[in-house]
Amino acid sequence: MNLVTTFLIVETFISLACTGGEHAATVTHPLPAAFSDLLPHFLVEPDDVYIVKNKPVTLTCRSTPATQIYFKCNGEWVHQDQHLIERDVDPATGLPVMQVKIDISRQQVEKIFGLDDYWCQCVAWSTTGTQKSQKAYVRIAYLRKNFEEEPLGKEVALDQEVLLRCHPPEGVPPAEVEWQRNEELIDPKTDPNFFITVDHNLIIKQARLADTGNYTCVAKNIVARRKSSSATVIVYVDGGWSEWSKWSPCGADCTMWKSRECTQPTPSTGGKECQGLDLQSLNCTSEQCPQTASGAEDVALYVGIVAVALCLTLLLIVLVLVYRRKKEGLDADVADSSILTTGFQPMGIKPTKPGVWAPRRAARSKNSHLLTIQPDLTSTTTSYQGTLRSRHEVTGKFSVSNGPLLEPLPNGSHTLHNGKLPSDPNDFMNRLSSQTYFKTLPRDNVNTSYGTFNFLGGRLTLPNTGISLLIPPEAIPRGKIYEIYLTIQKKEDMRLPLAGCQTLLSSVVSCGPPGVMLTRPVILSMDHCSDACLENWTIRLKKQSYEGMWEDVLQLGEEVVSEPYYCQLEAETCRVFTEQLGRFALVGESLSMAASKRLKLLLFAPAYCSTLEYNIRVYCMDDTQDLLKEVMQMERQLGGRLIDEPHVLLFKDSYHNLRLSIHDMPQAHWRSKLLASYQEIPFYHIWSGSQRTLHCTFTLERQSLSTCDLTCTLCVWQVEGEGQSFTLDFNISKDIRPLDSDFLLMDNCTPALAGPSAFQIPYLIRQKICSSLDTPCPNGADWRLLGQRLKLDR
Repeated sequence: MNLVTTFLIVETFISLACTGGEHAATVTHPLPAAFSDLLPHFLVEPDDVYIVKNKPVTLTCRSTPATQIYFKCNGEWVHQDQHLIERDVDPATGLPVMQVKIDISRQQVEKIFGLDDYWCQCVAWSTTGTQKSQKAYVRIAYLRKNFEEEPLGKEVALDQEVLLRCHPPEGVPPAEVEWQRNEELIDPKTDPNFFITVDHNLIIKQARLADTGNYTCVAKNIVARRKSSSATVIVYVDGGWSEWSKWSPCGADCTMWKSRECTQPTPSTGGKECQGLDLQSLNCTSEQCPQTASGAEDVALYVGIVAVALCLTLLLIVLVLVYRRKKEGLDADVADSSILTTGFQPMGIKPTKPGVWAPRRAARSKNSHLLTIQPDLTSTTTSYQGTLRSRHEVTGKFSVSNGPLLEPLPNGSHTLHNGKLPSDPNDFMNRLSSQTYFKTLPRDNVNTSYGTFNFLGGRLTLPNTGISLLIPPEAIPRGKIYEIYLTIQKKEDMRLPLAGCQTLLSSVVSCGPPGVMLTRPVILSMDHCSDACLENWTIRLKKQSYEGMWEDVLQLGEEVVSEPYYCQLEAETCRVFTEQLGRFALVGESLSMAASKRLKLLLFAPAYCSTLEYNIRVYCMDDTQDLLKEVMQMERQLGGRLIDEPHVLLFKDSYHNLRLSIHDMPQAHWRSKLLASYQEIPFYHIWSGSQRTLHCTFTLERQSLSTCDLTCTLCVWQVEGEGQSFTLDFNISKDIRPLDSDFLLMDNCTPALAGPSAFQIPYLIRQKICSSLDTPCPNGADWRLLGQRLKLDR
């Protein structure tokens, strides 16, 4: 007995034992002697299949010559009772033919974890040996609802090439894509002016007037069919001149004319009017002129005009000379004005426009203004001459009357000049990126500030981000001049190694160049999104090394005096004191499920909607100003507008997902295309902080284009946690509510300031304060007591 026969007997015995032996009589069929040495071959092999919704799929296998045939799925034999076996004999050869079928359910596929795919394979026996079929993979078919990239509307000139992008939703099998214009299918075979690329983008080779319309990207597979938001393409025609007409006959005023019209082509659909004159004149010669203008009256007229012009010119010269002399006198007086007035001018808060709401942020630390005071930029030159006088002692305040602070300043004039930095951004970025360490520095002038500084110090600010770098006087050694930059690194480009309950609490901020020598710490300020309850967190400051590795350089609350780093955490802002420039980020690790992150919830919708569908995008992002700015800029490019005031949600480390739902819509006019009762964002997608602009889209459909009033309630809540709701009631075509996103970005500070203008307190006053508080006093009027009173003594 050979090895193959032994294997066949063992397999037969196992299958009989599994079925109790009831099929023993039909297991084997003897082969004709002439074919007893043939191996089985497959007439039909199982193919890859997809499970649609909950409908089972059937796998089929057919082999000859075969005495037995069974399925294996994921390496395990399928029970014989689950096989449907049919036996036949090939009339031409007399060989036995066996066919087997099995059904695979969705539940069977979903039970398999940790494998790439669920697969099955057919095994056939003959008296000579066995053969295995190809593997058939069984996958659950699906098609996500949201497009990864939707087409955007455009206005293009006639004959210009148009590119509309589309990235279909994720699906199995991958979705096929087709394009529609005004709900009609686009077929590039019948209209070669259209071309669909392999990555599903639509190209209009030469825009025609007839190509104006609403374009929709349609994705479909065996499960579902999805439609993107419509993109409106407007093809406009700029006007063009016709030829000039012939010159007219010479008129009585010795002038002849010619004209032209803007009709080749006539401007349409928003195109530009023709540039230039449509009427031109020319003086006639004396021979062509019917009346020759001559005589003493004309000569007198010309002489009078010339005389008036000369008088006006002389008068203008006299006025300029008088103004310049007065200005020189004023400049001399400015140097004697008070330097103190600029140092202690009351802080002005720009009022919002009537009827316009401003963003509401949580109350900051009572002492946060000490580090966030903006410099007074109302004058370019200030000076002081005089003395300081003591104010009456206030009850409850400590006295500094015995210190040198109230001694008179020296007589004389002290002039300080503001320093706005006019350096060329492109030149600076080119020099910076040529260095080896800065190969990864993005060439993004929008999110980068830079300047040249010396020992006088200064300030770099990224407007509307809450990120700034303060360089104190004497931080840069005397005799040194540094070109310093400040920039935001996008989290998608800078992956921090996070594990366990860790989460990114701030943006990744770079300041440099690294390696420069500083004689005292600079202060890097950036927003964070923690709830600032330190008993619930372990917060660490991370810094990227020259090798690209992220290292813990500080744990909040466990700072060491000898280390070059210190961190002051306020309600929404983190102040990092560092003697080394580099790339920093704030990472938190929750100590309990009570730890929370602040999420900013923003609602956007199209500013203009010409279709029945209306999309509302809900952003759920970390509550930091730089992310708010990024979303505002992105929505402005998408043609979106803010439709309600932003809300803040505390998202706890409870492993529960975030849910979003829409309610209370007038069913007679609107309906939601959401199949489920709510949408859900997984917990880790939010807690990791790695997805900067996380959002969900609610697609609504109105019954007719005349329906414009929308009322509904949109709810966002964490399962078993906190929630927020938005009550919407507005007209989508005539929405005049002042919710323009520009009002959320009101920081118009100068990105770079050098020298004394970067600081609120003038240099001489700062010197007096320091000399007064540096010396320990018997009554405790020194820096230690001031720190205790301001709760900054840690």
